[in-house]
Amino acid sequence: MRTALVLLLLLALASVVGSLVPQGPNSPERVARFQVDHPLLGDFYRHAGFFDVFGSWWFVLITTLLVISLVLCLVPRTRAAIRGLRQRPVQAREIDGFPQYSERTVATRPELAIASSQKVLRRRMFRVSRAEGVLAAEKGTLREVGSLLFHWSFLLLLVGVIYGKGTGFTGKALVVEGETWTDGAANYDGTVREGRFFSGDFTGVGVRLLDFEDTYRRTGQPMDFVSHVDLLEPDGSLAGRADIRVNHPAEIDGLSIYQYGFGWAPVVEVREGDRLLYSAPAPFGQLSPPAGVPQLALPWNGVVKLPSVGEGLGIQLVLWPDSSAYLQSLETGRPVLMTQANHPIMFFTTWRGPLLDPSPRSLDISVMRRWTTGTIGQGTTCDLATGKCWEDGTRPVGPGELTMSFPALRQYSVLQVSRDRGVPIVLAAAILLLLGLLPALYTSRRKVWVRAEANGEGTVLKVGGFALQRKSQFEEEFSKLVDELERASGEKVGTR
Repeated sequence: MRTALVLLLLLALASVVGSLVPQGPNSPERVARFQVDHPLLGDFYRHAGFFDVFGSWWFVLITTLLVISLVLCLVPRTRAAIRGLRQRPVQAREIDGFPQYSERTVATRPELAIASSQKVLRRRMFRVSRAEGVLAAEKGTLREVGSLLFHWSFLLLLVGVIYGKGTGFTGKALVVEGETWTDGAANYDGTVREGRFFSGDFTGVGVRLLDFEDTYRRTGQPMDFVSHVDLLEPDGSLAGRADIRVNHPAEIDGLSIYQYGFGWAPVVEVREGDRLLYSAPAPFGQLSPPAGVPQLALPWNGVVKLPSVGEGLGIQLVLWPDSSAYLQSLETGRPVLMTQANHPIMFFTTWRGPLLDPSPRSLDISVMRRWTTGTIGQGTTCDLATGKCWEDGTRPVGPGELTMSFPALRQYSVLQVSRDRGVPIVLAAAILLLLGLLPALYTSRRKVWVRAEANGEGTVLKVGGFALQRKSQFEEEFSKLVDELERASGEKVGTR
C-alpha cells in the first residue's frame, strides 16, 4: 500500500505538470509559441514529454505500476477478508486481561444466562459463536469490507478512465444553419484527439442544425446559447430532436455533443457571367480583441478562394453584422456591441495570384497582388473588377463579368463531439467509492466474550472485550452492553 501511495503521489505531480505546461493535443499553437519564446526550456520539455504528459511513456508507466501495485495489495487482503467472514468468532482462554472487563452475579442457571446473552448480542448485530458456557462475538467486519470495496473501486475508476480515454475521441464539428454534419474523420473541423487505443470506428450519425439562438443582456453579457438540431441515424432517418446548450449536451449512439462556440456564416455567390463559380456559406472568425475592447464589438473575418479564376483569385472579407453599430463606432470613436444582425455589410479586398495556403480560412497574400476593394450589403451584387455594387435584379450581368453576391447571412454552431465509453464504469466506481466509505465512517471492529460460571449465589457472568477502533467510545458501549446482558439474564445478585 505504501508503494501505491507513492505512485499515486507521482501521478498527482505529473497531472500538475500537465495542467501548468501547455499540452500539444489540446493547444498546439500554445506549445509552438512557448518553444519560440523559451527555446532552451521548450527543448527540455519536448524531450521530457511535458508537452504531452498524459500520452508520455513515463505517465503510462506510472499508471501501469499503480494498477499492478493495487492488485498485488488487494488480492491477499481480499482473500484474508473472505476467510475472516467465513470463520466463526474465536474463543479466548482468559478474558479478564482485556481492556474492558466486568463481572456480574445473576440468579439464574449458567445455560440460561448464556442463551439470553446470545440473544442480546445477536440483537445488537454481533456475529456469535457458542461453546459450552462460553460466547465469542464480534462486530464491525463491514469496516474491512468497506475498505476493500473503496480500494477496488479506485482500481475500477482507473480502469474506466484508461478504457474511456484510450478508446474514445474528441473533435470539433462546425455546422451552418440548414446544413447537416456527419460523424466521420474527414468532417471534423481541425484535428481529432484520438485515444491511444482508438480503432477509427466513427458512428456515421448526423447532426442537422435547424437554428442557432444567442441572447444577451443590454450590457452584452451572454444569457443563453442554444443549437436546435435534428439527430440522424447513419441511414439518414430521424433519431430525435434536441436543444444543445452549454453543459446540456445531446446524446446519440454513445456520442456526447456539447455546445462549444458559434459565429456568422454569410452566404457568398461568385459568378462569371451566368456561370456559377462559388456558392456556399463561409464561416467567419474573429481576431483576439485588444485590451479593453469586448469581443462582440469586433468584426468577423473570412476568405473565399477561387483557384479556377485566372492564375488564382482570393477574396478577403470583413463582416459587420450590425451596420448601425459600425456607423456609431465611427462617429463616437468607441467600440459598439453587435449582438444581433441588422443590415449587415461586408468590406472586401480581392487578390490575384497563386493560392499557396491550403487552409480554406486563411489567405497567403505574400506572392499575390492586390486587385480591387469595395463594400457589399446583404441583397446586393458587386462587380469584382471595379468594386461597384447594385441591388440584386436591378441590372443584368454581362458575359464574362466577374460578380459577387451576398444573398443571406446565417449563423453556425461549433459543437464538441466526444465519445467516452468508460463513463458508466467511472460512474459505477464513484458510487462504489461512496458505499465503501460509509462502513469506514460509521462502523468499528469490536470483540466481546461472555462466560457463565455457577457459584453458591447463582451464576457469575464474566464479560470481556476490546475495540480495534474508537476505543474511547467502546468504553461507554461496553458498559451499556454489560447492563443489558445482566437484565436479560435475570435478577441481579452482585457486581464486580
